[in-house]
Amino acid sequence: MKQHVKEFFDRATWTLTYVVYDASTRDAVIIDPVWDYDPAASKLSTESAENVLNFVKKEGLHVHCILETHAHADHVSGSQILKKHFPEAKVAIGANITEVQKVFKNVFDLAPEFPTDGSQFDLLLREGEVLKAGSLSIDTLFTPGHTPACSSYIIGESVFTGDALFMPDYGTGRCDFPAGSAADLYDSVHNKLYTLPDHYKVYVGHDYQPNGRPVQFESTIGQEKANNIQLKSRTTREEFVKFRTERDRSLAAPRLLLPSVQINIDAGHMPDPSKNGLSYLKIPLRS
Repeated sequence: MKQHVKEFFDRATWTLTYVVYDASTRDAVIIDPVWDYDPAASKLSTESAENVLNFVKKEGLHVHCILETHAHADHVSGSQILKKHFPEAKVAIGANITEVQKVFKNVFDLAPEFPTDGSQFDLLLREGEVLKAGSLSIDTLFTPGHTPACSSYIIGESVFTGDALFMPDYGTGRCDFPAGSAADLYDSVHNKLYTLPDHYKVYVGHDYQPNGRPVQFESTIGQEKANNIQLKSRTTREEFVKFRTERDRSLAAPRLLLPSVQINIDAGHMPDPSKNGLSYLKIPLRS
């Protein structure tokens, strides 16, 4: 199998979307697609999804799955936009999404009938099970910490880490969302990701371009272990938890947190329209 990875960078949210495909069979999966959202106008647009769609069509790829690494808090998932074009593709996420659904059902006071069993998704992935997508094989690795439902996906000798692990000069994802845990993230990175072979490629979920450098999205397990600014292989659990907890206290909430989570725990579906034909999100007020 000759595996290729094509990245798409959304500058509005610093998000990386990936198309992973077999150049011989044209089998493909899409990881973490974006549905563009302008919070000032509360308007959705599909430019990011269309970029992915155009590439898939140009390359003649057969999309088997649309994978979410977690319920994102910084961008709206474009999974349902792409599924309209690839109706046979399965929208998949780690099985622990149910924990996140239960937490945020209460936060947003969602309707009693809102399901928290993950049934909005086509597939719930479990650690240790192999997902077949044509000639591609996807191993799911649970990597909680940023959220309790984060997963990384191993395809060939590449691992797609979502928000668990970023480029070495940026570090790791934050852990201060409900049910997040710096201790869990340490264990996920140190005891799971860092046990993979050093030559495995790491594809990150975001790149925030520290110090204004150009976009970067690919490193290796070995590079992360040696050079990750927040969590090297020699970093102790206590050191990381102290650092991550203190840093997270200084961070503002993500700009799209409230709209994103409501949509993303529902597998990228919009809320049902009201009588006037518009869908509405809930925004909790705090004083």
